[in-house]
Amino acid sequence: MDLTFHPLSLERQSEYKQRLGQCPQISSDYSFVNLWAWREIYGLEWAWTETLIFIRQTKPHLQYWAPIGAWTQQDWSKAWKYLGEQPIVLTRIPSQLAELLMKSLPQQAKIYPAPDHFDYVYDVQELIELRGNRFHKKKNLFNQFTRNYEYTYVPLTSEEVERALTMQTEWCLWRDCEDSTTLEAENRAILNTFADWNRLEGVFGGGLLVDGNMIAYTVAEPLDDKTVVIHFEKACPNHKGAYQAINQIFLTNAASQFTYVNREQDLGDPGLRKAKESYNPVAYIEKYSGILE
Repeated sequence: MDLTFHPLSLERQSEYKQRLGQCPQISSDYSFVNLWAWREIYGLEWAWTETLIFIRQTKPHLQYWAPIGAWTQQDWSKAWKYLGEQPIVLTRIPSQLAELLMKSLPQQAKIYPAPDHFDYVYDVQELIELRGNRFHKKKNLFNQFTRNYEYTYVPLTSEEVERALTMQTEWCLWRDCEDSTTLEAENRAILNTFADWNRLEGVFGGGLLVDGNMIAYTVAEPLDDKTVVIHFEKACPNHKGAYQAINQIFLTNAASQFTYVNREQDLGDPGLRKAKESYNPVAYIEKYSGILE
């Protein structure tokens, strides 16, 4: 039988998360908040079977993401036949599923690493403490911020989300989002998240106020019992050290119970890659792209 794909719905997010918890490896792409934020930009749709949730991206062209469910319990030679059409273009496939597909479908699976999509994973306590030479520059910038500004940390309640929205509008003006396809798409994803803030399960965040105005914010979500994922993090460019401050202060106040923090991928952007490497990742979640023929 062919599957019928539908738009994502908030009503099934709890059920989705239960299936996601069955995956032996969870990358940032598959958190429900991430799917919901980017659903319009990527044209995301899903189709449900008894054991799997298939996710497809329809913009700018058709690609399939990793199915969600208990990967090790599937007959992959049969599971993909639900999709009907061949070949099947795959993207954002976590390494453990990629290995299963290459092992179970050695003739059909043409799969290769996609480093631009690798998730960066950090030790939460390291980013809170910022000890040693590896974090010397980060610690200096953090200290400059705390010396130069009288700030207040606030959780992102509904009221504070309004301030974050104001800051996001200003940030986009500073960065000329309208002239950047990437920044404009990210801005839409952020606005989608804030618009449904009270309906998204598990989403949380924090902000820094200076003189009553929000000058930095973070949006996060638990990825599993040990890992928190940072979806969005923005800071005003005219407050030196604000990025280092929101990173450290948010983790200290709202996420110290987690062991790891996933700060998503760099998408091949050299500046973003340099920034993510500068925080000294302790691991990467590798992902693969490819074709099933």
